[in-house]
Amino acid sequence: PCVYQFIKALLRAEPDLQVDNEHLMVISPDEGGMGRAIQLTNYLGVDMGMFYKRRDYTRIVDGKNPIVAHEFLGTNVEGKDVIVVIIDDMISSGDSILDVARELKRRKARKVYAAATFGLFTNGLAKFDAAYEQGIIDHILTTNLVYQRPELLSRPYYVNVDLSKYIALLIDNLNHNVSIHGLLNPTDRINRILEKHRAAQAQKAAENNISEES
Repeated sequence: PCVYQFIKALLRAEPDLQVDNEHLMVISPDEGGMGRAIQLTNYLGVDMGMFYKRRDYTRIVDGKNPIVAHEFLGTNVEGKDVIVVIIDDMISSGDSILDVARELKRRKARKVYAAATFGLFTNGLAKFDAAYEQGIIDHILTTNLVYQRPELLSRPYYVNVDLSKYIALLIDNLNHNVSIHGLLNPTDRINRILEKHRAAQAQKAAENNISEES
């Protein structure tokens, strides 16, 4: 589980991100991602939504039933200042994740971030470049648990979620017969980083108020 690393990377990429129900939602792009989305919402204390794929089972395209539509279940995001995080296990071609991002933008979501453990990008980056230029997606976060091409690392929308330290600590603990429970349970680390983030925002707001008054 790398939810702590995702939260840490997102807050670094977006230092002004407001982590509350008025500004943040977590979206599962399909039924299979519900567990990950629920875990993230519980840590962040925000609402969640879910898309489910409606397929056409009367035909097969490229070996599978084509997706007819992505149907949304959750709080209406229209007219709200909502930042939506899409959480998934893998980005392969990216078609599904970008379809979900488009649907959220159509529903007036302000910003959309996509987070996935494994970023394969099997069909290249052109469609992600176009989605970023069109304002459909703001950041894509994936880990370095798989090879990352130099062109991916150079993209302005890409955020590398580095798990090198985490993996090293796991190996070190196992080699020394030390429990890895603390590494697998990130609750304390997540609470600390959220407290630090909120404190920094409060200090910045106070400084802005003083500047305006003077």
